[in-house]
Amino acid sequence: MLEKIFVLLCLSSASAQQLCMPEASDGYKVRLSINTALGDQAYVWNENEMFLFRATLAFAMRSYSDGQDYNVSNIVVCDETPRVSFWFVVTSPLNSSHLVDRSDVEEAVRKSRNRINSAFLLTDRTLEFIGIPPILAAPVKPDTPEWLIVFGVVMGAVGAGIVVLLVTSVVQKKRKKNKKSDDEDVEEETRVKTVENGAARDGVYDMSFSDDNPVTQM
Repeated sequence: MLEKIFVLLCLSSASAQQLCMPEASDGYKVRLSINTALGDQAYVWNENEMFLFRATLAFAMRSYSDGQDYNVSNIVVCDETPRVSFWFVVTSPLNSSHLVDRSDVEEAVRKSRNRINSAFLLTDRTLEFIGIPPILAAPVKPDTPEWLIVFGVVMGAVGAGIVVLLVTSVVQKKRKKNKKSDDEDVEEETRVKTVENGAARDGVYDMSFSDDNPVTQM
């Protein structure tokens, strides 16, 4: 009985492996640039890392399908190269000889792309799923309603305008007051000088208007 189970497992594994080949219609090529991304801290790609990759893909498929029990055995890998590139296909958990549609695999990878990248300390540029371009992150929606944000901005602008007007008015009044004070000082100084000059002229004896003739008449 155990021998039959072992034979069936071997046959299923062999049949699944035949489904994965380069340029397969439902397959994807993965390329990792570990040295480029991590430099001196780069890790060695080995069987443990490959197991982690297959596990993260199974996790992505489970998260996307929401109920189907994908396992590591459903992620079939082939054509692995030393420069860390390989092909993979995803088999159905209900039938290991049936491949999952490309669209489902693509959406699963996109949905869990950040989790996959984080598992290998890489980014979209250094962990490439050839044929599955990364999508831009959805814009973050603020918790505050947009109309309230706009209202706050408008009220802030109105408040700032009022403050500017008040400050400008105070500055202008202060300038006018200082100018008026300066004008009054100048006028007072001019008046004082005029009075002083007049007093000085009153105290000077003008010989041209004198009735006395300095020359003694003969």
